[in-house]
Amino acid sequence: MASPDKKSFALRIDPALWAEIERLAAHELRSANAQIEYLLREALARRGIRPDQGPSARRGRPPRAPDQGEEG
Repeated sequence: MASPDKKSFALRIDPALWAEIERLAAHELRSANAQIEYLLREALARRGIRPDQGPSARRGRPPRAPDQGEEG
């Protein structure tokens, strides 16, 4: 399932190319989808195009909410 801030679309791709993307993604510890996005950004950068990536998703546990009854 695509995250709400990402555009999703169907992609027809050669099975041999897909296999290489999956192999490379596994080697670089990415999902195949993240690998495709990485490769597209890399190709655009080589052409001098830098699309706005927007804010990165924060990793890890969200910050703890302060207790409502506690004064501080």
